[in-house]
Amino acid sequence: MPPIATIGYELDTLDGMIGRLKAAGVDTVVDVRAVAASRRPGFSKTTLGNSLKAEGIDYVHLRPLGTPKAGREAARAGRTDEMRRIFHAHLAEPDAQVALGQATSLAGEKRIALLCYEHEARCCHRAIVADEIRARLKCEVVDL
Repeated sequence: MPPIATIGYELDTLDGMIGRLKAAGVDTVVDVRAVAASRRPGFSKTTLGNSLKAEGIDYVHLRPLGTPKAGREAARAGRTDEMRRIFHAHLAEPDAQVALGQATSLAGEKRIALLCYEHEARCCHRAIVADEIRARLKCEVVDL
């Protein structure tokens, strides 16, 4: 079972992030942002997907695995524990469970990287998603 990767683009450029993904052998980026738009050039859904495709990396956006607005506000304010509580409650919802199943299936077939904005995975909900997949597949998680 290949490890699951997580990656944040907060402190990176598009080219830098793609370089990290390629160096790690990532086949598919699983975007776990609720809102796949970004003020950072190149990181909005369509542009990002096209850029990854040009480099031989697949792109999947699983919106239900994104943090709800209240969780994003808590994260921006540095209230990580509050964000985690909000996200855990959200993750129990049916749509999120279906998306988690999709991400888990992908991780069982390919080398995936869970993508979100925050540089530090421990401050981001993607770490929670990665932990859920790790528990189901008994695989390693690597933060790029």
